[in-house]
Amino acid sequence: MALNFFKSGYSHIKSALSKSRSAVGGRVASLFRSGVNDDTIDKLEQVLYEADLGVETAMALTEQMHAVYKANRQITAEGLVAELQNALLETVGKGPFDIAEVQSGTGPTVILIVGVNGNGKTTSVAKLAKRYKDAGKRVLVGAADTFRAAAVDQLAHWAEVIDVDIVKGQSGADPAAVVFDTVTAGKNRGADVIIVDTAGRLQTKTNLMQELEKMRRSCQKVLNGAPHETLLVLDASVGQNAIDQAKTFSGYVPLSGLVLTKLDGSAKGGIAVPIQKQLGVPIKFIGTGEGVSDLEPFNPEQYVKALFAE
Repeated sequence: MALNFFKSGYSHIKSALSKSRSAVGGRVASLFRSGVNDDTIDKLEQVLYEADLGVETAMALTEQMHAVYKANRQITAEGLVAELQNALLETVGKGPFDIAEVQSGTGPTVILIVGVNGNGKTTSVAKLAKRYKDAGKRVLVGAADTFRAAAVDQLAHWAEVIDVDIVKGQSGADPAAVVFDTVTAGKNRGADVIIVDTAGRLQTKTNLMQELEKMRRSCQKVLNGAPHETLLVLDASVGQNAIDQAKTFSGYVPLSGLVLTKLDGSAKGGIAVPIQKQLGVPIKFIGTGEGVSDLEPFNPEQYVKALFAE
């Protein structure tokens, strides 16, 4: 079921995608300004590829546009762009994609946040916590990144700003033990939502990746069915490497969704398309800025519309 308080703000999404809009919608419009023909459609593939839609997606969409043109040689540039938007939406999926709903009386909803260092993981925890807090939910965050004191301090700062409770582990403590303590505390305190920040993983470090499953088991020991969400935070600005990260993480821990960050500072917002197509893991949130309120539920229709907006 959809959470009403997680409705997307189109204006925020449109603003965040301004650089990506130039790379996708702007270049596509410029391409067909001289007219629609087989030659200009051929060039579409390169435009889409350079916008980080990926080779497979760029080729498939170009072939679809050739078919559209073959069926209607009189189609206008505006008509073809509209067809391209529809094809993009079909590729991404029509969503929006929901996050586990908080239901009173059934115990807290536990959300595990994972990802590599530098992707905006800890900030995403804070943003998500604020959304739930603003919706009237009792929120507890857990600082299970015990390898980096700065990460614990950062989350503690955000917890104070947002005014939510936090459970912190000692430096060097077993992250799984911190997760256990966090979920236990949340359950005992009557929290509605528990959001756990984990240590940044290098997808090449097998032992660190395997530790994620240990953290999942810690959740399950305290609360049956937990974690209810395991969200992987990806940095949009790294482009196709984000897909490689997601594939590696999903090999160690079942992912329920993705958080795509730093869209506002990158022209690689098109990466959302191949992520959805290749991974089958839904993007649930997108970061639209650096502020603690700059997190929006991913809405495919609004996303595609924003890529081509005037």
